Amino acid sequence: MIIISGMLRVDAGGRDAYVEGCREVVEMARAAPGCLDFAVSVDPVEPDRVNVYERWESGEDVERFRGAGPEPEQAVQIRHAEVMRYLISGVEAP
Repeated sequence: MIIISGMLRVDAGGRDAYVEGCREVVEMARAAPGCLDFAVSVDPVEPDRVNVYERWESGEDVERFRGAGPEPEQAVQIRHAEVMRYLISGVEAP
């Protein structure tokens, strides 16, 4: 299993529009083979922060979906990104 998680920094005034602009990508990802969860959401505390969370069955599923990355219109809005890919070897209830 692969988890991709982290945060993006965008201009605070454009954050909500940025997240809404991700709606189609979220819908496409959730329908993609191997996608277990996919979310892009506003942070309730920091006005310029966008939270990213993805969970996939395998790295191959991520790469098949990912393609070239964010659309140029979205990429130019990102001022900073801290997103990591985690390889998960086991899962259990909390």
